[in-house]
Amino acid sequence: MYAIIKNGGKQYKVQEGDILLLDNMSLEPKASIEIKEVLAVNAGELKVGTPFVDGAVVTAEVINEGRDRKVMTFKKRRRKDSKVKRGFRRDFTRVRIIKIAA
Repeated sequence: MYAIIKNGGKQYKVQEGDILLLDNMSLEPKASIEIKEVLAVNAGELKVGTPFVDGAVVTAEVINEGRDRKVMTFKKRRRKDSKVKRGFRRDFTRVRIIKIAA
């Protein structure tokens, strides 16, 4: 059984027991969250929502929160003496999928 959920403008395909990084939600470890934005559920047969599946809930447990590794961007325009260097670190919440209820 798997489900496709939406979080933070991104879509994730999840199964029970999966660990994934979601956008930062400022929650304590061991907290339980319910994700109701379920786009599709496959439990033998595929149910697709319009846009969400009615009554489908994915339950997850917060493991921890943290910051991802730094991603550097560098742009240079040759012969123009123009360059830009930027860094970015994403804040995340690591969760474990406990249950998918269709």
